[in-house]
Parts: sequence; C-alpha cells; structure tokens
Amino acid sequence: MRILLLNQCFHPDVASTAQHLSDFGVGLVERGHQVTAIASRRAYDRPDQRFPARETWKGIEIRRLVSTGLGKGAKWRRAADFGSFSAACTLRLLAAGRYDAVVALTSPPLVSYLAAWFCRLRGAKLFYWVMDMNPDEALAAGWLREGSLPTRALEVMSRFSLRQSHRIIALDRFMRDRIVAKGIPAERVAVIPPWAHDEAVHFDAEGRAKFRAAHGLTDKFVVMYSGNHSPVHPLTTLLEAAHQLADDSRFVFCFVGGGSEHPKVKKFAEQHGLKNVLCLPYQPLSELAGSLSAADLHTVVLGEPFVGMIHPCKIYNILTVGAPVLYVGPEPSHLADILAGMGGSPHTARVAHGRPEDAVAQIKRIASLDTRGDKELFARTAAKFSVHTLRPQQVKLLEES
Repeated sequence: MRILLLNQCFHPDVASTAQHLSDFGVGLVERGHQVTAIASRRAYDRPDQRFPARETWKGIEIRRLVSTGLGKGAKWRRAADFGSFSAACTLRLLAAGRYDAVVALTSPPLVSYLAAWFCRLRGAKLFYWVMDMNPDEALAAGWLREGSLPTRALEVMSRFSLRQSHRIIALDRFMRDRIVAKGIPAERVAVIPPWAHDEAVHFDAEGRAKFRAAHGLTDKFVVMYSGNHSPVHPLTTLLEAAHQLADDSRFVFCFVGGGSEHPKVKKFAEQHGLKNVLCLPYQPLSELAGSLSAADLHTVVLGEPFVGMIHPCKIYNILTVGAPVLYVGPEPSHLADILAGMGGSPHTARVAHGRPEDAVAQIKRIASLDTRGDKELFARTAAKFSVHTLRPQQVKLLEES
C-alpha cells in the first residue's frame, strides 16, 4: 500500500506526536508498505531549528514544508504558525499523487480536515489518529468562546473529519466516548493507547548517574515533571508543593521539556526565591532514558476539564523506567484507571488539584520507602503499553480495514 503520514512534526523532532508517528511509519515500512511523511521543516518547540526539506529515513520518504516560526509566545503567533503550515500543506496535497491510505494526526489542530478532503477527492481511506480533541480542548482551556464563529467553524471541520474517516483511533475509552457522542458509530472507533518508546527508553543506571551529576542532583530526591508544559497540564499544585518544601534540602523539583508554561515555571521559582526548582529543555531521544531514570518520583498532571480530550502518554515511559508515580488530576480518568489496575501500589499516588499539602505528604511518603519501586508490577503494567504490543495492533487495523 502507498501510505501518507500527515502531521506538523515528524522525525527527528522530539515532540510526542512526532515520535509516535515516526514509530508507526517504521512499523508500516517493515510490513512492506511504501510510506511518505509530510511535516514542517521547523522543530515543534524550537522553531529556529530547521530540518532538511527532503530526507529518507528508515525507508520513509520525508517531505518537509516551509512555514513561519513565530513560536508559542502569544496565541496569534501560534495561530500564524499553524496557518502557514496548513497553507503549505494544502498546496503540497494539491500536487500530490494517489495514496491508498492517509494517516492524519492533530498537529496543527484539524490538519485532519485537509486530509479528509484529500481522501474524498482522491479516493483514499482516512485513518484519523486523534491525539487530542479540538475545538473541545480549546473551549475547555478558555482559548475559544462557546458559540463564537471560530468555535462553530472548527466544530464543523472537526465533525467533517470524523465523518469522513474510514477508521478513527482514540487513545482511551474516555476519548472514544467523546467521539461517539458527536454522532460517530462506535464500531468505527478503535481504542489504542499511544505506546512507550521502549526501544529507546529503559532504566539506565549509567545515564541516571550522569544526568544527576551534570545537574547537581546526586544526593537529592528528584521529583520530575517531564514533557509538554501546557495549560492543559496545570502545574500550580506541584509548584506550590515545591514552595512548601523549599526549606527541605533533600528535595529538588526538576521540570524538563517545553511549551508555553515552561518559562512560567522558571518565573515562579525566581519570584519565590526557590532554589529547589530546576528547569531544563527537552532531552534528545538518545538521552531520554538517562533523564527519565534520573527521577526518584515522576509526576503526571491532567487538568480537571480535559479527561477524554488529551492523553498524557508520558505515563508509559515512566512505567517503563519503573519510577514511582504521582498523578495530579481528576478521577475517573485513564490515568486513574492505570493506577487502579496496579492494585494500590505504595509507589503510586493521586492527589487533587489545589491540594499542594497532599502532594507534599505523598512526596515525603514515597521518599521514605525502602525501594525505588515495585519493578515486577511496573514491568507487567508497562508491557501492556509497549510499542511491540500496540504498534502491531495499529498496523493490523490499517491493513485489514
């Protein structure tokens, strides 16, 4: 089959959607399919970084498009970047040949709309991999107003993409329910979680020691938030916990990644004179195992309104390295389901937003435990979300639909 992958970011970008779509493309090539990817030349979180316009990587033909790189400092900048990529993508699709299938993600939001029209006009099957739900997410975050013209237009485009899709891949049961509620037949929606990058991520004792030594963490209990820093992952509870633990020299809070909220973390620390907060950029995939292994406690954060709209897939890499987990967010949710399936392991905990004192209590409790984690339990749970478990399911879905 000739298959087109469509997303703003792709290999070698470090954004999660880039890594997952790249993994999927490799799996398709290994099955003998002819795969092309269309993406942006600019790195998702570092628009000043540019990738080659054309490249063949692991059998995938990558075609990267020129777009603006204004960054995420303001909404209009982000909108301009999304708009310029969408315009360039439209022109590329108009000149594109035939494909048997198109796999479209959600970066930029509703790029699937372009894919839906392309598939309708060219007779290809659309496989819509819903990494987040928009405009639902934008409404919940307050970026759009209910009933406004942009909201209505985006909702029409979203529903068109869903209706035109041959199959839809939702990341969890909560996302599936939201899609079905929009009038999509349940049998067209498959639930396949995004997998861990377990070919690159594992517990790395040497990398742990190297990372901790490089950042002055050798004798500390490291509480880490690693990934996208976005308003949909509100970090206030964690930052207030860091504030409450400012005088306890045992603890350091390490915020690794990027996004619009990343500079705000650093600003909070500076305003409150916190010496126990460390901010670092995204780590290269080749060094991810070491940075993740450096944590003594990983945190996963989900905003209250966003269950079923977004999916914090960082939990899978955390399970793979076997580190204890503190979940800050609502239940029921997919994350709460995972922790419940681990039978109340003492190395996991959940606290509600706005309860930094509870977060402090759980951090101190987990720090007092004798072992780093229940390795066997974490390994069994992680295996359910392995690339070797989930990617074949997704490849089979595409091949047999």
